[in-house]
Amino acid sequence: MAYLLPAEYVQYGLTAETADNWVTMASALIDSHCRRPSLTVTQYTERLRLTPGAQAVRLSYRPLAVAAGATTPLVSVQARYGRPRRGELADPYRDQVAWAFGLPGTWSALDVASVDVNASAAELTFPANFLGLDYNEVEVAYTSGLTTIPDAVKIACVQIVRNAQATPAMNVKSSRVDTLQMQYFSSSLIDEQVRALLRPYVAERLG
Repeated sequence: MAYLLPAEYVQYGLTAETADNWVTMASALIDSHCRRPSLTVTQYTERLRLTPGAQAVRLSYRPLAVAAGATTPLVSVQARYGRPRRGELADPYRDQVAWAFGLPGTWSALDVASVDVNASAAELTFPANFLGLDYNEVEVAYTSGLTTIPDAVKIACVQIVRNAQATPAMNVKSSRVDTLQMQYFSSSLIDEQVRALLRPYVAERLG
């Protein structure tokens, strides 16, 4: 998806004659830099470990968004009490009881309404299970993205196009501008100004 419409080219500082594929490639570089398929509202699924003693996790993609017809960004939530890792065994007796009942490793579907959502921080807090044990692994399907593309993203798109047009090796006919070429020059096209503009949308914990 192009993050700048042709009717907006002049408004944001490009010439009206700018070829659309410059903007399309700049938008693709933005997605790649942010490590997500799109900045628009998209559904993601993550499996996350919970820190011992804390029933909260922070999701990788922000901002959280509520899809059309939904009331929460959460689509579905599963949780389980898996066998603790080394150093996570807080109460051996209680854990042995849980294992005896076959609880470890069993996924339980949670009512999304029972999960507390901090939308601004993309943080979820989970309830304890019926044995009073904290879950230590969750799988969350949720929606995240932008319903309206903000000026910061549009300005970043324009800056990438300008950087590309100012790069001698890329100053070629627009028909020859392809994804491979843009990726090769991505380190110079995405400068510090662009990084600052896109920082709020970069996925976390993904490398």
